[in-house]
Amino acid sequence: MPSEIRLKRIQDQIKRVLTEILETKVNDPRVENVYITDVSVDRELDYANIYVSALGGHEQSEEILAGLHTASGFIRYTLSQEVKLRVMPKLRFYWDDTPDRADRIEELLLDIRKEREARGEDAVDESGEPTEDLDDQDA
Repeated sequence: MPSEIRLKRIQDQIKRVLTEILETKVNDPRVENVYITDVSVDRELDYANIYVSALGGHEQSEEILAGLHTASGFIRYTLSQEVKLRVMPKLRFYWDDTPDRADRIEELLLDIRKEREARGEDAVDESGEPTEDLDDQDA
């Protein structure tokens, strides 16, 4: 079993090479504009869990995952040519909805700011503390 540091290096290398493979060597239109958000390899190096997302959002997730599953043999072979391991882990692709959730949180925060401004409440900074105008302070 590899050390934690070596495991992290393997995960980073797989992520980097896999990004390059998806951008340049996979010709399936279903996997265009897909990006890798995370790679997790188990300690025995049997499986690599690949978390992906796309600019199109969750609507395309099933189609994208099907395309990745179809191309997984080619991707794994091409990956094994670049990442030198005794045995290349089996690739498992998962949809990562973290970017979608982050966008939703940003929208909600923007709505809250707009509501506060409309009610005339004091503005707050990112830490939640009220901001003070320099004009209001007596010197």
